Amino acid sequence: MNERPKIKDIALRLGVSPATVSRALSGTGLVAEPTLSRIREAARALNYRPNVSARNLRTRRSMSVLMVVRDIGNPFYLEVMKGVEQAAREAGYSVLMGNSENDPDREAEYFDMLRDGHADGMILMTGKLPGQAEGDDTGLAALPVVVALETIEGSDLPHVQIDNFAAARDAVRHLIGLGHTRIAHITGPLPEVMSTLRRDGWRAALAEAGLPVPPQYEQRGDYLLRTAQVLCGSLCELPQPPTAIFCANDEMAYGVVHELRRRGLDVPGHVSVVGFDDIYLSEAMFPPLTTVSQPRAEIGRAAMSMLLGVMDGDTPAAPLVMPTELKIRGTTGPAPNLH
Repeated sequence: MNERPKIKDIALRLGVSPATVSRALSGTGLVAEPTLSRIREAARALNYRPNVSARNLRTRRSMSVLMVVRDIGNPFYLEVMKGVEQAAREAGYSVLMGNSENDPDREAEYFDMLRDGHADGMILMTGKLPGQAEGDDTGLAALPVVVALETIEGSDLPHVQIDNFAAARDAVRHLIGLGHTRIAHITGPLPEVMSTLRRDGWRAALAEAGLPVPPQYEQRGDYLLRTAQVLCGSLCELPQPPTAIFCANDEMAYGVVHELRRRGLDVPGHVSVVGFDDIYLSEAMFPPLTTVSQPRAEIGRAAMSMLLGVMDGDTPAAPLVMPTELKIRGTTGPAPNLH
């Protein structure tokens, strides 16, 4: 049986020192191109695999990170996960997915895993910290945690996020530009920061255009399809139903389109619909969903890169704000003639 390739075999092949090979394969950033690429190519050619147990004992690291999300069944997280995993793999880390299901006890357990050394860092996508509701989140700022997409107010943790307010405002401006004056909003779970920012963006766009915001036009959702169906029904039964509905995520937008069709209403002929996230089904549905697109894979890569820096002692000076784009598709059109 062939002996497992070692670092010294790669070093001999390339005429470099074993220490240089070790630094290159551990992702320290201390080995420059083109030597870095040559070492990685040689490692692949020799089918080199690191001795994880020995490395972990030497570095006192688990060489794994946690990515904790609200609901692992939500396809939104898949592209983020791809970006995280790609950047982690390049640095020699594996990624463990944590599914909180909005359960505070489960969220606390993942932080305990981090404290106990079962993971070296965490990318947090739940929008809150354990004990935050009780004001007992002390000590968490010292942990290697990066908050992705969500915003946790009052926290000193580094963030990778988007401008939810501006993205929502621009989406509603699009509807106003199509002649809509009766624009409703189905929010995410309030008072969470992300949901609040998207709601405030909707309000700001209407205020800029001098349009009223009837209280009934703001319906409180929870990011779930079935809830949106019920809330859309309530909007349709108003004395002056909206001609456009802006939803805080794509899943709720699917529910809205389904309910409108069930009631015999055309999308976008009678009611235009805008979502938020641009998950992969949004372009596949009919008509394709107009929605705010987030660069999910890039956000995942950026969050993992930031976490690698945090684990090495870096402290990001400010949140990293990633760009968004309004993808205009088939669910939005000119406002219907109401006269």
